[in-house]
Amino acid sequence: MANITTEGRAEFSAKSKEIKAQVDALLKQEKEAVFKMRQSRDGLEYKKLELAELMLKIASLYMSINTYSLKILDTKNNDALNDARKIIYKAIIYMEEVVTNAVDCPFRDLEPTLDKIQATPIEKRFYLVRKFGLAIDLIVDAFGKNSKWEISFVELRARFAAIAKNFIDMKQAAKDYFDPSSKDYDNSVLYVRLIRKLLNKSADEYRAKYEGPSRRIDDMRQAINFLIAARRVAMVLNDSENSEEIRKKALVWKQKMEADQKDGSSK
Repeated sequence: MANITTEGRAEFSAKSKEIKAQVDALLKQEKEAVFKMRQSRDGLEYKKLELAELMLKIASLYMSINTYSLKILDTKNNDALNDARKIIYKAIIYMEEVVTNAVDCPFRDLEPTLDKIQATPIEKRFYLVRKFGLAIDLIVDAFGKNSKWEISFVELRARFAAIAKNFIDMKQAAKDYFDPSSKDYDNSVLYVRLIRKLLNKSADEYRAKYEGPSRRIDDMRQAINFLIAARRVAMVLNDSENSEEIRKKALVWKQKMEADQKDGSSK
């Protein structure tokens, strides 16, 4: 255990008090925004996007408390990390309320939700998605390996993958993806590549979770759902080779799941 001095405690207390005051101010801002949204639904989706970004800012403040704890006291601050983890989930929920949490669905089904945020350019969408990814990476790294939240982070990353996919107009992005003259070319290419990576990673993580501690059939179903979602992206990009690879992989996984059910090995 770290040898914590009186001076160290005092320094950390002053730093954390300052940060918590910033957190309280931002939470008050959120509360006021939610109250106003209940009074008027005008621009509701845009306001929730702002609240999601606000939650990520709060999460970063909580994580900075842990950083100071490590630097000054040489010990992890689990309370601050848990607060950050909860706030990141809150940010995810705000996003899900805007773009839904659908994993495997036709892109046309997302059009009604995307129409409500059409004024948000892809550049800003990609920026917000990257902020989500960074926040999640930082909280996972801060808790470290073998934390009690390690398995739950599979779900967190998966929910993030779903909102990242649902936050983009995939049909338009697919057009810009192949048009270097488009002003949105760079963002579209990078965003779509990220989505493909996130979907495949979530599929693999749910498969590993199923094979490891859970043996829950729902985890295998989610793994397959994320594979199919990744295949939908491949199809809209006319990537027939990857689409066929994913189709075969999903079929093998489905057969594995059905065989396990038949053998009674799933809980």
